[in-house]
Amino acid sequence: MSYREGRFWQPDVTVATLVVRDGRLLCVEERANGQLVINQPAGHLEPDESLIEAAVRETREETGWNVRVTDLVGAYQWKAETGRHYLRFAFAAEPIHQVPDARLDEGIVQALWLAPSELQALASRHRSPLVWRCVADYLGGSRHPLDLVRQLA
Repeated sequence: MSYREGRFWQPDVTVATLVVRDGRLLCVEERANGQLVINQPAGHLEPDESLIEAAVRETREETGWNVRVTDLVGAYQWKAETGRHYLRFAFAAEPIHQVPDARLDEGIVQALWLAPSELQALASRHRSPLVWRCVADYLGGSRHPLDLVRQLA
């Protein structure tokens, strides 16, 4: 049902982080819907957290890496085959340090560093079309100042 039909509709708000080190992208291999898929560190925005805080938290929880967010790559809207709607905010970040023996989120098999060509070769395993689209935009130079993302008290 649409909002106009008297029902409340709300997309899933998510964040993703594009972390690059030595030309390789930080990715996660995870179990989702019974499949082993590849994604950026990504996840849902939690109550009372900023989009940037969510990006840092999700990256740490899914990869064990602490990062510093540097830029907004873009905002993406996507409707999955399941009918769920996603609004993803993708950020660029620099790796700061890896947390030794970090316990990764449930469902995460491993964090891995992939060259863009390796990630593109795994396209059939991408969790969604957002994975490569965000990377392609990043590689194409899409960088926007973080002051475009504002959290009001």
